[in-house]
Amino acid sequence: MKFIQYIEKIREFNRYYANVLGKIDQEIYNQPFPLTEARIITEIKLSNGSTATEIQDKLGIDRGYMSRIIQRFEAENIVTRTQSNEDKRQYLLYLTEYGDKIYNDLVESANIGVDKMIHSLSQKEISTLVSSMQTIKSIGSKEDSLMPEVVIRPYQAGDIGYVAQLHGKLYGETYHFKQVFEYYVMKGLTDFMLDQEGGALWIAEVNGENVGSIAITKSSETEAQLRWFVIDDKYQGLGIGNKLINTAITFCKAQNYQHIFLWTVSILEAARHLYGKFNFTKTEEKTNDEWAETTLIEERWDLHLLDKKQQ
Repeated sequence: MKFIQYIEKIREFNRYYANVLGKIDQEIYNQPFPLTEARIITEIKLSNGSTATEIQDKLGIDRGYMSRIIQRFEAENIVTRTQSNEDKRQYLLYLTEYGDKIYNDLVESANIGVDKMIHSLSQKEISTLVSSMQTIKSIGSKEDSLMPEVVIRPYQAGDIGYVAQLHGKLYGETYHFKQVFEYYVMKGLTDFMLDQEGGALWIAEVNGENVGSIAITKSSETEAQLRWFVIDDKYQGLGIGNKLINTAITFCKAQNYQHIFLWTVSILEAARHLYGKFNFTKTEEKTNDEWAETTLIEERWDLHLLDKKQQ
């Protein structure tokens, strides 16, 4: 077998993850809803109108076992059937009001259980774990196989130079910034490398190629600064900006920051649009005659994480 070493590694991972799933089954899901039944309840909720056969095929459950579970769920008023308008021979499954309550309880229990499993991990380890899970899901999904694989990961050795290089190249070629701007970026990145407390830097990848970055640096115990948000022009339109900003805001909430601010320039219309989309508001302006041949307008944008719309 040509790829025997890879096959053995995959089987090794499968054995490990089967044990993880067993732990989830035992510690998170309680009787009378073990993992398989919880998955069925979840699938009925999320599909909001699928047949038992569709759910059975998606989850890989034995037909007879699936039938017995659905019959019990009906008897216990967890699930109801509704005849399909398109095919009178088919019946669609929905959760009842009681079923919705069970689903919500399962979600709460699962969230608590997963939080318990990862509470000892660092933010960087959690980000790496989630990125790896997304990679496995993307590779294994036939539906996603033709789509570019976008991954947001914590920075690694050598990435600091890439972030500085992308800023210098993009701003120099597109906006005619002078070399002093690249120095400004490199100085900030050097300071970050020496003191990363309360901060983090992420790299965006498309099919394994670096295409962008974003970072959070600590300004005070309650305030963080969003920095070095940049995306290679060739990869616009893939939702990378949304993923990067979401990652940064999620990190800030986990660090209990109450406020995020950033500085940008008025000519960066796409970035400014994204900041507005995420409820940042422009709060200050100042002129800059150092970075380009023409005068730039620097803008400060602020986001208060304790606003009702952010809770």
